Parts: sequence; C-alpha cells; structure tokens
Amino acid sequence: MTDLRARVRAGERLTGCFVKTPSPQVVELLGMAGMDFVVADREHAPIGTGALDLMALAGRAVGLPLLIRSRTAEAAEIWPALDMGCSGVMVPHVRTAAEARAVAGAMKYAHGRGFSPSGRAGGYGSLPAVDYRRAQDETTVFLAQIEDAAALEHLDEIAAVPEVDALFVGPADLSLSLGCAADAPELAAAIGRVTQAAHRVRKAAGLFVTDPASIAAHAARGVTVFVCGSDQGLILGGARRLMAAARA
Repeated sequence: MTDLRARVRAGERLTGCFVKTPSPQVVELLGMAGMDFVVADREHAPIGTGALDLMALAGRAVGLPLLIRSRTAEAAEIWPALDMGCSGVMVPHVRTAAEARAVAGAMKYAHGRGFSPSGRAGGYGSLPAVDYRRAQDETTVFLAQIEDAAALEHLDEIAAVPEVDALFVGPADLSLSLGCAADAPELAAAIGRVTQAAHRVRKAAGLFVTDPASIAAHAARGVTVFVCGSDQGLILGGARRLMAAARA
C-alpha cells in the first residue's frame, strides 16, 4: 500500500471520497477505480466497528488507504480504527492546538497510544514490536478539520502541531459558523486563510468539494487534498445518468 502520509506531506494532489455505505465491496470498487484514498464517514453514516473492520480489510486488499472521519476526538474513537489497519483519521471540529495535540496522543505511540501489535496493522502480532511502533507513528495520517469560525484565530498554532498533516476545510459547517452562504466571499477568504496557514509550516491544505470540476481551480490556489462527494453520490449520479440516457 502506498504511504499516504508521505504523499500528503510531499504536496501531491490527492483525491478521494467519503464512504457512507458500510460495505467492503464499495471500498474494493473504489480502490479498483484508482482513488488515492477514501474516508469512512463514522460521523454521519451508520458505520459500526464490525463493518469498519471489513472495510479496512478490503482497502488493504486493493492497496487503497482507508481513513475514518471520527465522531469525536476521543482516543477510544480513534485507536481501534488504526489497529484494524486504517491509514489515519480525519477529526471534525478541531478548534485549538490543544485539541490537535490530544488527537496526536490517541494516534501516536510516542505520545501515549496504548500499544498492541495484535491487530491487522501489526500483522496479528507477527511484526517486530519496535518496527511496528515506528511504522505506525511515521505513516498514520491526521487531517484536522477546520469547520468553526473560532478555529480561524488559531490556525498557525494548529498547523504547527507536528502530527497534523493537513488542515482540511469542511465548508458546510464553516459557512454555517461564519453565518454566510456556501458561495459567499467570506467563506472563500476563510479557505484562503486556512491554506496559507498550512503552507507557512509546509503542511497540506485540504477541502471537501461536491463537483470534481472545481478541483483544478482550488488546486491552483494551493489546495492539494480533496474529498469529493461520497459513494452514495457516485451511485446516485451514475444511476441518474443511466436513466436519463435510457429515456432519451
């Protein structure tokens, strides 16, 4: 499997989508389609632990890095997914550097994550403990979601947390927090502030988009990590196009 964290840190343009259907087959198909990564959306979809375990297995089978969008920043929400073999986490509503450091503590063995190599990520105990610990700390990805107006006052401090790999804008929540429309200049300016803060410390900037046609324009402004829609949107859009063609 590709080292997603190295690619994020290198500033490659990477595109994935949310996965809201608790299905390993969906993950397998998205990997076969060539996506750079996908994010299992435990915040807004009914993805339980058992389903996530099979989704992580499917992702590894096709070389597709699977992250989770966690429901909270609690350690118990994060480390089990990493033990299953997920490649990292997207954590919603990171507002301060202290919150980002707490997530780092849940993710990284060097910062206190409870150690066990007995899961899929540790080769079910077959990997040397030292090598496994080092590999986990070096490769697990942390996308800190910037979704609150309050976070805009702490962008430099959040980005400076060493374990943060990207500042990732959730535009829907951020526009609500700012009290503006999704196409308002205020939101565009906020996305620019996030991107600039990330770049000041050589971190990546990420963004959720609904239209793949918008990716090029955002990339020109320095955004490199994109989550575009979801598996549900891809199925719905494809089915609608099929039916429109069939009825033409």
